[in-house]
Amino acid sequence: MKEMKNQNDRSKMDEPELEFDHEQSAKAFYYAEQTDLNKEDQVHEPEALYDYKRQGEYTLEDYYALPDDRRVELIDGVFFEMDAPGTDHQTAALQIVRQLDEYIDSQGGSCVPFVSPIDVQLDRDDRTMVEPDVVLLCDMKKNVGRCIYGAPDLVMEVLSPSTSRKDQTLKLYKYRNAGVREYWIIDLQREKVTVYDFEHKKHPAIYGMDVPIPVGIYDGKCEIRFDRYFARMKMLNQG
Repeated sequence: MKEMKNQNDRSKMDEPELEFDHEQSAKAFYYAEQTDLNKEDQVHEPEALYDYKRQGEYTLEDYYALPDDRRVELIDGVFFEMDAPGTDHQTAALQIVRQLDEYIDSQGGSCVPFVSPIDVQLDRDDRTMVEPDVVLLCDMKKNVGRCIYGAPDLVMEVLSPSTSRKDQTLKLYKYRNAGVREYWIIDLQREKVTVYDFEHKKHPAIYGMDVPIPVGIYDGKCEIRFDRYFARMKMLNQG
């Protein structure tokens, strides 16, 4: 990941940095948020529907048994609600995938970007199935058809009211420990992107959307520009 020399080149916010060299710190960060997440973000089903299990006990069997119109994620045996994405959310994700695809094609690369909905069996067990907004997969052996089996190389989450805290805490911890090489948290409201370079154990870098943002797994040669997103949103909001 390129270093940010000054704020004119890369917009960096004054926020605390998280060191990923210390496993205990990451665990403490994860568990400190679990209580709040459990209160507000988990699925609350009628007791009669799942009276034989409690949150923390669900498996992929329960996940696949849910109605098709239910959007949830299963993380460590816990179901979490997912609201349908808005037009800004979808536009940002699609524009990112388009730019990744263009770069990969121009380089004759073999990685493939995907946009949600795409199931990721992150831990390769029967207790976790996540649905990131954008993933980049380079190891095609992990493509098993029904889902991506294991950690993708790059994951991006676009924050929304129903997923914001989960994306910034629980899923941050899960992605890092599953072996994801790079994780982006995209905040459209604040117009900032937080990039975690797990592969090189760097501090998170925080960018404004007014500059091209380098993709670390491509050594910064691929950059994501959000001016395309803002142009498309301007067009959508003219109606």
